[in-house]
Amino acid sequence: MIGWRDVLDITLVAAILYRVFVMFRGTRAVQMLVGLAVLIGITAVARWLELRTLSWVLDDLWSFWVLALIVLFQPELRQALTRIGQGRLIQRLAGRSRAERAHIVDEVAGAIEVLAARRTGALVVIERTTGIRQYAELGVALDAVVSADLLVSLFQPTSPLHDGAVILQGDRIVAAACFLPLSRSLHVGRSLGTRHRAAIGITEEADAVAVAVSEETGGVSVAIEGHLEAFADVERARERLHEILGGEPVRSRPGMLTRGLRRLTSRAANRA
Repeated sequence: MIGWRDVLDITLVAAILYRVFVMFRGTRAVQMLVGLAVLIGITAVARWLELRTLSWVLDDLWSFWVLALIVLFQPELRQALTRIGQGRLIQRLAGRSRAERAHIVDEVAGAIEVLAARRTGALVVIERTTGIRQYAELGVALDAVVSADLLVSLFQPTSPLHDGAVILQGDRIVAAACFLPLSRSLHVGRSLGTRHRAAIGITEEADAVAVAVSEETGGVSVAIEGHLEAFADVERARERLHEILGGEPVRSRPGMLTRGLRRLTSRAANRA
């Protein structure tokens, strides 16, 4: 007789296997899993046919299969362990207040609107619960309050820090001109450039959020959990960032982004 413990046991195993398959989908780990399945099949056939020498070789192989799996699936295992603590409850406990997050999103969106209007390429990475300091250390260290003006100036073609990504931690810009890992997913379109592949790549390694502006089209995209979302306008991207980061959009200031664009444009004209 099947009891509730058996049902719970089967459900948990099925859920874990499903999450493993989803995590491995579109990566090179799928090919390694196929190779692993082939070895298991060969082992079963060798034992059935009583091929002693082959069985002895394969048995020695399986004696250290745990260590081999850790080495082969190291990137995927690291990603899985990293995402254990990426629940919304943990993010809220470890994160900043909603008002602070909303302010950061508004500043980033204000800068992105200006850069998109000028068709200036940009890549902004917002750190969440998973630390990405190892990538920040590859760039130029900064320690500045997040502001639209500063973000726009960093990505100007004449700036020595425009090539690469800007990393945000909390309400601070910690580094610029950072090099990020490119996505290894087989589902990433060939039409995507290096900037967008880097945006996807960093969200595959951590739970960060990356905002990319296309230099060719001026389009705005948001990358999260290895997926890239394109938006027709900056306001929709801003709403998506509020949704992801848990900030509350400031609806009493509907023209804020447009006024920010005019303000930055007028400042540039006055300086010229």
